[in-house]
Amino acid sequence: MVEWPASDPLATGVGGVKFFLNAAGDSVAPVAVWNDTYALASPEPLASNGGVSMVFGRPSYQDPVRGIVGNRRGVPDISLSAAISAGVLVYGSFPGNNFPFNGWTAGGGTSEATPEFAGIVAVADQYAGRRLGLINPALYELNRLHARGIVDVTRGGNTVSFPVAKGLFTVPGHRARPGYDLATGLGTVDAARLVPELGEPLPLIRVK
Repeated sequence: MVEWPASDPLATGVGGVKFFLNAAGDSVAPVAVWNDTYALASPEPLASNGGVSMVFGRPSYQDPVRGIVGNRRGVPDISLSAAISAGVLVYGSFPGNNFPFNGWTAGGGTSEATPEFAGIVAVADQYAGRRLGLINPALYELNRLHARGIVDVTRGGNTVSFPVAKGLFTVPGHRARPGYDLATGLGTVDAARLVPELGEPLPLIRVK
C-alpha cells in the first residue's frame, strides 16, 4: 500500500522491520520485514507498507533504482523497528477515539518507525551543526557508496491476509531482496554509523 505523505518526493518514506534481539540487545537472527499478519490468533493485515505512487513520478534521487520503481515514486526509502509483536511501550494519558486506553501498552507499526528515524535525523542535524533538509538524495548516495550506516534487509515480505465472509482474502505484497526493494526500501540503519555519514559532506565519507 502507498499513502501520502510517505509517497511525497519531499518526504522520507519510512517502512517497518523486525529486529531479533536478546535481553542484552544483541542480534540473534537477521533483520526481517515487519509482518505481524499471523502473529495473533486470526490473521490481521499488519505489515510494512510499500509500492509505487500513482500520483508522483520518480524523483531524481531514485534514478539508481529505476529498475524497480519504473517512472513512479517508490516507497519506502528506509525502514526502522515496527513489529507489534516486539513493540515499544506507549503511555496513554487521554482516552479518546484514536487512543482508547490509559496507562502503558505495547505499540508498533510505522507510527513507531517514523519517529525513531526522525530522532536519528535530529541527532545527525546536531552532529552537522545545521539542518540537513531533505536527506533522501544522501541516503541513496550512501547506499550507492555501500556506506555502513545503511543495512540491507533481505528476509521476509509484506503480503497480508485477513478474514472475509467467505474465507481469507490475501493482498500480494513485495519480498525483501538484496539492494533496494518495495518492502524495506534501502533497508534499515546502523544509527551510530549513519549519523556521522549524514552529518559529513558526501565527498568526505570514508566507506570501509
